[in-house]
Amino acid sequence: MLSAFTNAFRTPDLRRKILFTIGILTVFRVGSVIPAPNVNLQNIDTCRIQATTGDAAGIYSMINLFSGGALLQLAIFALGIMPYITASIILQLLTVVIPRLEALKKEGGAGQQKITQYTRYLTIVLAVMQSTAFVTMAVTGQLFQGCALPVVYDATLFPIIVMILTMTAGTGIVMWLGELITERGVGNGMSIMIFTQIAAAFPAQTWGIALSRGTTEFMGVTLPNSAGWMAFLVVLAVGFVVMLGVLFVEQAQRRIPVQYAKRMVGRRLVGGSTTYIPLKVNQAGVIPVIFASSMLYLPMMMSRFFPDNPVSQWVGSNLMPGQSLWYNLLEFVLIIAFAYFYVSITFNPEEVADNMKKYGGFIPGIRAGKPTERYLAHVLSRLTAPGALYLAVIAMIPAIAFILLGTAGQFPFGGTSILIVVGVGLNTVQQIQSQLQQRNYEGFLR
Repeated sequence: MLSAFTNAFRTPDLRRKILFTIGILTVFRVGSVIPAPNVNLQNIDTCRIQATTGDAAGIYSMINLFSGGALLQLAIFALGIMPYITASIILQLLTVVIPRLEALKKEGGAGQQKITQYTRYLTIVLAVMQSTAFVTMAVTGQLFQGCALPVVYDATLFPIIVMILTMTAGTGIVMWLGELITERGVGNGMSIMIFTQIAAAFPAQTWGIALSRGTTEFMGVTLPNSAGWMAFLVVLAVGFVVMLGVLFVEQAQRRIPVQYAKRMVGRRLVGGSTTYIPLKVNQAGVIPVIFASSMLYLPMMMSRFFPDNPVSQWVGSNLMPGQSLWYNLLEFVLIIAFAYFYVSITFNPEEVADNMKKYGGFIPGIRAGKPTERYLAHVLSRLTAPGALYLAVIAMIPAIAFILLGTAGQFPFGGTSILIVVGVGLNTVQQIQSQLQQRNYEGFLR
């Protein structure tokens, strides 16, 4: 991996792309720490520290997961890229149930461009809704429960509208920056920006684990004690082991061989080639974990709006991330269910079998048509089972960390974060290597 980056910087075209990507990410991170208008920065820092170190640290760590700390600071990029990701998932699901969207998807580049335009419109709508919700919670004191300090200077209508419009405009700028990285930089812009937000929280979280077990005074300097350092080293070791496991599973795939019969096209004999269909063990990616977290995030958000309701009180005491048995069980079940659901809508065995039959392809030992469709569905079902269990177990790592170390609110190597970090990093390195091969391919001359 390091050699790939070294060779990339030696190639002028790739070096410009990498530097352009780094510049866009720098602008993105700067916007994530600039507060929106009307925000009392001193009070919100005090409330944020109290919230992230208290009993409700789990929910605030979930809120902060995809914003890199920007959301709890009410920054101009507070919403980050999540409205766009949510809109993309919604459009992807609607493509299956709405014939018009399915027809656009089959049109190729022009149809995909239209779907992208719909995604942008939906992103702005979601950004308005989410910014309104978070600003309202901040003004009414529900964003940081237990903190009586006002986090805004003026709670009248006009300053609140300005804050909402600023955060919505920030989401539009973030969406534009992500598309710039995709077009002119390296890798997928949206994925790299999520990677940046999650990775930005790693140093503070890991150092917080080292300080969480008490401190000692040495020559007037406060240092973490040995127990804190032990927890810090254990967390790092567990994180690297989990990353290696995720890297191994993410690259694992079942290759189904496909042969194409020879046929006459005009006066030429074409076909006769052999290829394969790569079916990944984790065919659904990180989407089931995001779905499950979002489903469990909604009742917790509603409990913040109606704290005196009995249902909200039960949700607040039994659905706390990383600490509640009910939360962990529901998340485990939802991840497995969403994994099967997402794989069923993204990979259609009937369509694959029809395309193979149309172009003269067949799986050795399997008849074309319905037998091929049943075989692909059987293989996909058997692959989805370990993939779904793998996602569910990875998502349980923060709960295990809370049981063993008591650091669920600060544990950085678990669930959605580690899946996104490893997946995006692997995909970016693969893209850099493929571009290097295109520029330095020697073929049979070597």
